[in-house]
Amino acid sequence: MRGERDVEEAKFASGILVAAGSATRMRGIDKKFARLGGKTVLERSAAALCSCESIGEVVVVTREQDVKQVEKLLAGLPKLRAIVAGGATRQESVQRGIAAADPSCGYYVIHDGARPLVGSGDIGRCLEDARAHGAAALCAPLNDTIKERGVDGEILCTRDRSRLFACQTPQIFEAGRYREAARRAEEQGEDYTDDCQLFEAAGYPVYLTVSARPNPKITTPEDLALAKALLGEEERAMRMGHGYDVHRLVEGRRLVLGGVEIPHGKGLLGHSDADVLLHAVMDSVLGALALGDIGTLFPDTDISYKDADSMKLLAAVCARMEQEGYRLGNLDVTVAAQAPKLKPYISKMRENLSAVFGTAPHFVSVKATTEEGLGFTGREEGISATAVCLLVARG
Repeated sequence: MRGERDVEEAKFASGILVAAGSATRMRGIDKKFARLGGKTVLERSAAALCSCESIGEVVVVTREQDVKQVEKLLAGLPKLRAIVAGGATRQESVQRGIAAADPSCGYYVIHDGARPLVGSGDIGRCLEDARAHGAAALCAPLNDTIKERGVDGEILCTRDRSRLFACQTPQIFEAGRYREAARRAEEQGEDYTDDCQLFEAAGYPVYLTVSARPNPKITTPEDLALAKALLGEEERAMRMGHGYDVHRLVEGRRLVLGGVEIPHGKGLLGHSDADVLLHAVMDSVLGALALGDIGTLFPDTDISYKDADSMKLLAAVCARMEQEGYRLGNLDVTVAAQAPKLKPYISKMRENLSAVFGTAPHFVSVKATTEEGLGFTGREEGISATAVCLLVARG
């Protein structure tokens, strides 16, 4: 649901996840409940939509007999608006999903429940293209030479492969135009298996966004095996790191946390600006890369780092991360401080971190806690921070 996201009206999109098919080619396997790397196919497809910052809600369309099971499976999905029973055809199922979406949304992001490996970056690029052109669909170029076959089996012609693409999902449409196209199809008794066809039939163009990573649709057991292999390769290309740092509170110093200067009677003591939050983050990234810690890269014996801005040091660490071939997957930080209260500054801290990493704030978590007056942080002698990051190999 939109909840506290406070997304601007023009940016708000509803995700429609369609998983109401009978899976007749899966030889008895219900693909949406098939396990894929510890999660079901449907869970992964739903999580992919939720990962897009501009998608404010997700409506899941499934078979009527599966509604209760899907409700249980997706109970913790953060943006879940509704789970509805599908219809006799894909077009009818999509329309039922749209009927359950927020009527004020600006775009529909229609995605197959059987495409669990779609990248969040690809979803975001496709949505940007839809905003620019009114509609966009993710696609992949064809690698094989394409022949058109005649009724007698002979080759009629060879198609220009450079202009041919396999259409995938998500397929994203400006909401008003899509509803108009759907009304037209219903009035004329037309039924389409592809939402782009429905939109095109109403005279509206659809832009093709080329996917940057594999986005297979699971239609057969062999497709499921391929998805497992691709996911295995992807998961092997991930690295995790943990960071911890602590600084003493003293008078006569500025208090800087997460790149935000916070009014307080004391500040943190250190060779640089002593931003304990950013230091923990840098150590987590360097740890994931097995490159030591910030003392290795920025020794306190080097006068050039005296009172250094830790945001600039973090930018240098991020540059090193990119040189090693990785990007941030997500980051989780906890700051322990008895005082001051940090809640008013957390949003800005997340913005600062996401800007340096080149990612959306959705992938950066910053939390603050007290220690109930216990220990050095509880006695307000210092502040500590821990950070855990996931790095993903750049595709």
